[in-house]
Order: sequence, then C-alpha cells, then structure tokens
Amino acid sequence: SQLSQALNGLSDRAKEAKEFLVQLRNMVQQIQENSVEFEACLVAQCDALIDALNRRKAQLLSRVNKEHEHKLKVVRDQISHCTVKLRQTTGLMEYCLEVIKENDPSGFLQISDALIRRVHLTEDQWGKGTLTPRMTTDFDLNLDNAPLLQSIHQLDFVQMKVSSPVPAPPILQLEDCCTHNNSATLSWKQPPLSTVQVEGYILELDDGNGGQFREVYVGKETMCTVDGLHFNSTYSARVKAFNKTGVSPYSKTLVLQTSEDTQSEEQTLPFPVPLERSQLRRMSPFSSTLNLQPSFPGRSYFELRSSAHQLSLHSSLQSLNSAGEPIAWFSFDPASAHADIIFSNDNLTVTCNSYDDRVVLGKTGFSKGLHYWELSIDRYDNHPDPAFGVARIDVLKDAMLGKDDKAWAMYVDNNRSWFMHNNSHTNRTEGGITKGATVGVLLDLTRRTLTFSINEDQQGPVAFENLEGLFFPAVSLNRNVQVRALTMRWSTTAAYPVAELAGSLPLML
Repeated sequence: SQLSQALNGLSDRAKEAKEFLVQLRNMVQQIQENSVEFEACLVAQCDALIDALNRRKAQLLSRVNKEHEHKLKVVRDQISHCTVKLRQTTGLMEYCLEVIKENDPSGFLQISDALIRRVHLTEDQWGKGTLTPRMTTDFDLNLDNAPLLQSIHQLDFVQMKVSSPVPAPPILQLEDCCTHNNSATLSWKQPPLSTVQVEGYILELDDGNGGQFREVYVGKETMCTVDGLHFNSTYSARVKAFNKTGVSPYSKTLVLQTSEDTQSEEQTLPFPVPLERSQLRRMSPFSSTLNLQPSFPGRSYFELRSSAHQLSLHSSLQSLNSAGEPIAWFSFDPASAHADIIFSNDNLTVTCNSYDDRVVLGKTGFSKGLHYWELSIDRYDNHPDPAFGVARIDVLKDAMLGKDDKAWAMYVDNNRSWFMHNNSHTNRTEGGITKGATVGVLLDLTRRTLTFSINEDQQGPVAFENLEGLFFPAVSLNRNVQVRALTMRWSTTAAYPVAELAGSLPLML
C-alpha cells in the first residue's frame, strides 16, 4: 500500500514533467518566432537610420557643391575682370611706347600731359586689393560628426521592466476650472494618499456635440487652457494619468459650457468658481495653453471662371461665398518649422537662408470642415519651385513638401506645376508663378479633397481625394522665394480643438 501511494505521487510528478516539457518545446518555437520578428524590426530600424544618414549625406554634398560653384564663380569673375584691365593696361603701355618714339617735339608735347594723366589713373586703378584673391581655396566647412558617432556607439536595447503599478485616476479640481468665451481651463491633481509615480497626464474633450473623446493635451502639467472651442457649446472633459507601467482609469467627467458669443462675460461651470480665477489664464506661469484657432465662416477671394475642371472648386466654395462672416488671420508656426526658415511680419511672411527646400507649417490644424487660404509670392528669383499644400505635424522639414507620405502639395515654377505626394509626381499643368502671384489652397474635408489655384484660376483638376485626419497648412521654399500668408477664411465646422495631436503640438508655457 505504501509503495502504491508513493508510485501515485511519482506518477503525478512524471505527468507534470511531460506537460512541462511540452511547454518548454512550445517556448522554443515561440522564441524562434519572436527572434525572427525582433530581428526584422531591428533591421528595419537600422535601415531607417541608414536612409536618414544617406539623405543627410546627399544634402551635405549638395551644400559642398554649391560652395564649390560659388567659389569658382567668384574666382572666374575676378579672372575676367582682371583680364580686361590687363588688356587695357597693356594697350596703353604699347601706345605710350609708340608715342615716345615720336620725332616731332611739338606733336609729342600736345598729347604728353594727357597720356601722363591717363597712365597715373590706370596705375591707381591697380590699387590695393585689386591683385588680391577675393576667395580662398579652402572650404570653410567642417563636418561635426562626433555627437552622431557617440550616439551610434551608445545605440543599445532598452530593457523595459515593470517597476511600479499604474497611477490612480486624477481628481479634477473644480474650484480652479472655468470657461471664458470659447476657452476652457481645467485643473487636476493626483489623489492625496497616492504614492505611485506619474510621468504625465492625458486630457480629453469631446467635440461639443456628445461625440467621441479626443486627446487635446499630453504632458506633465496639471493645468491646461484649451482655446478655439465652439461658442455656445457643451463639452465633456476627462483626464487620466500614465507612467511606464500603463495608464490609469479616467477621472470623473466634467461638463463645460462655452459662452454664447465673443462679447459675453466669463461664464462659470455648474460649481463655484473664485473671482480671482479669471486672471489665472493670463498670469499663471505654469498654465499650458494650446493655441487653437476659433472657427469663423468666410467667403472666397476670387471669382470663378467657367471651365470643366473648376466645377468642383466652385461647388466647394459656395458655402464660403454665402457666409460673409469675419476674417480669421493665418500665420506660420516658428515652433515646428525648420531652423533655416526666417520669419517676419508677425510670422505672416517666411523665407529661408538655405538653397535647399525647407518646410514651414501653419499654426492651426484642421480635421473637418471647409477651409481656404491664399499665399502671396513676394519674391521669386532664379526660377525656384516652391510647394504649397497641407501636411501632418510630423512631416519632413528638410525636403520639398510632398517628398514623404505626410504631405499633399503642388510644386510650381515659372512655367508649370505638378501635384506631389509620397514623392510621386502627377498632373503636370501649364501655367506658373512670378513675383506678385497668388496661390490659393482649398481643403474640403467634407468631400475629403484638396484643390489649388494660381491668380484666382484653378490650377489643374482636383489634386487629391480621400483625405482624412488632421492637416496643417504647409509651404516649402528656399532662399530664392519669399511667401506671405494673406487673410485666411474657413467654414463654421473648421476649428476642432486639434485633438489628433495627442501632445505633439508644442505648448506655450
């Protein structure tokens, strides 16, 4: 009996061992599959870095070539200038030598004074600096690759370990929350007894009509002012916290009521708000403000000519033409632009200090509605090909607009234009731009189309269709072009509080 009982226990262990072996064999297969997947991901990431390095290499080589051409041009111009002066000097010397041989003293005296003055004048023209090279042969370019090499040597895997539980739901501080016109300020905090580390917060608002919640702020701050809401609308707001482990549950939902119009005084929520809170939005050094533009209905700039491919543009602008409402001013965004972009005229005018194409975005993003804006070509030298259109917030900033899949653009020179997206060129159309030309962009997110115009005439057919998501006005240009944003007008459905950004939009602190 004792041996039978012992055998039963041993049999159970043997059964468990067989099941464990099956589990281990399954782990071997899973490890192999995960290894293949991980290797593919690693190769893709390294290839992306190599592609970025190759693109940068091409850009740097282009700069070297331009420096090379510039130096050659300066030296060749000096050679040409010096050759002409030397030819003139040699001719004068030969003439003077012939005059010295003159046998008639009276004839010599008649021209000697003038020749002496001319010789002295010519000698003075070879003054200081004339025989000094205007350009050095050295290339004053030094590639600073040390930081990149250091980053490559430090490139390694990050082992993610669970070090703490997820945070507790934040608590909305009702006494610090308020609305003002079409803006709302919300404040929150962690529960008093919570000891879990929090890395940031995610604030979400619906669309003012009880629709889907969308993120309007991601960051470490515990107070945020959201501008650009619709007037006379009811919004629901909620917030959650996150750390490396995960995301907390949502806080309680708060209902916000915006003012009826722009002239209304500050309106309070359905709970007490201190009077001094009305100054917090302007004075608080720690409140984060998303610069989201309000909606204004408007009308188009130009009369539409009757042609087949302009029917879509005409029908899209009918609602704008009939509104006749105020103008909203459009400006470019220095925070997200390439470092080579130069801003002036209150960020309404942009140019570039590089010969390479650089991208600049507008400050406002659009996810629905009908939008139209115009850009004036204030300078146009040497026939460059700037590009105009729309882009995602993470578009490439150091290449022509439309080179990647984050932009939809029309690039144009002095004779013709093309549409470009994801480096694919389509619909070559005759007719270009010059100094003083006006480029119009019509983004119809109701019909999900993008259309362009030049000097009030539609340029080509509908450029792009099936557009969906969040789009920013965008321009790419180099130092030969200067572009100025004119007044911008759009429909009443235009300004959703750029929810799809999820914290990507730079905050003004």
